[in-house]
Amino acid sequence: MSRKNIFIDGETGTTGLLIRDRLSERKEFNIISLEAQFRKDISAKRDAINQADVVILCLPEDASRQSVSLIENKNTRVIDTSIAFRTDGRWVYGFPEYTSGHRKKIKDADRVSNPGCYACGAIAILHPLVESGLMDKTTSISINAVSGYSGGGKKLISSFEEPKGEKSNVSFYHYGLGLDHKHLEEIRVRSGLEKHPIFVPSVGKFFRGMTVSIPLYVDSLSTGSSLRGIHEILKKFYLNEKFVRVESLEGSSDSRSFLNPESLNTTNIMKIFVFGNQEKKQLVVSAVFDNLGKGASGQAIQCLNIMLDTEESAGL
Repeated sequence: MSRKNIFIDGETGTTGLLIRDRLSERKEFNIISLEAQFRKDISAKRDAINQADVVILCLPEDASRQSVSLIENKNTRVIDTSIAFRTDGRWVYGFPEYTSGHRKKIKDADRVSNPGCYACGAIAILHPLVESGLMDKTTSISINAVSGYSGGGKKLISSFEEPKGEKSNVSFYHYGLGLDHKHLEEIRVRSGLEKHPIFVPSVGKFFRGMTVSIPLYVDSLSTGSSLRGIHEILKKFYLNEKFVRVESLEGSSDSRSFLNPESLNTTNIMKIFVFGNQEKKQLVVSAVFDNLGKGASGQAIQCLNIMLDTEESAGL
């Protein structure tokens, strides 16, 4: 089998570096790379893009749109990791576990949009509940999440790690308190909700790792709902999935006093936990994963493997 040409546009960023490191170890790929002085040269970039079998865009949204506009080769396929196309119906959403037939859509796609990190966790929880009818599309949802500071890219990493960095003495902080986080529309559309959730993200003083938690009243769900029933729906939805795993209720119970956002770092695995208080008819569903793994680079590689009809877990 001939080697596939891969161009990572934005290979020096946090996500791009991780993708490049993983793909460079695989003999079936030839990585097209531009020298530093040519990375913003439109002509050089156009040539690289149109030589590639697959382009992986690791850029801000406007830059991603520009790179897509440079495609002239009808055989060049794209995985975009920015927010630019995540709710665009012309692009396939890059979450293989999204529905039972979604892998086929990714395999056949020329344009795939990688999920946002927070959105990935929220949608993994909400979409099965909405699709099953357990949660009405009009349900009011709140989401709490914490990410390692790598989620903010080079600038935020520097502000935490430089001795005189702006956040070098900060242990934890909330942000997005204008309730306008860029992942909100993606979460609404891809979960099947009619209203935007209230989303309160936060950053902790650790490099990578993420927890996304959604508190719910059992009474807000369909009649007859229960903690065990909600768990069963999620468990059935992700049955036999390699990278999205629903922990047993017993396993979730063991994690009630300590849910570690760093526990799945350097993997492409997401674990979903269902916690609850039967007496109060309350529950919290939490997703734990690596914001740079299943939340970014790992997910992109998983989609790449599917698009090229190779082993889905290769390099992961």
